[in-house]
Amino acid sequence: MLLRMEHLSGVENARHYSPETIKDLEQILLAGGYAFPDPHRKHFYDLMAQDRRFYIFISPVTGRVELLAAWLRPGCDADVGMREEEVLGCSA
Repeated sequence: MLLRMEHLSGVENARHYSPETIKDLEQILLAGGYAFPDPHRKHFYDLMAQDRRFYIFISPVTGRVELLAAWLRPGCDADVGMREEEVLGCSA
């Protein structure tokens, strides 16, 4: 499913991810990204980016997003100098 937020009331960063990671997540949420609902937990999603995967919770009450985990997708390398087509072509 495509997950896109019309407005973002903030991202909770309790696990102290870098500001760049939070900014990437915010951009994906506002532009729209592919998300897979967690089949065991309501309001929890795996959100896919080009080279990263985010595990988030979206509060049904406040609409705030909590970043629970972020990691590189298997087969992807975040080294500087990687061309865009290499990132887009990495395996999921």
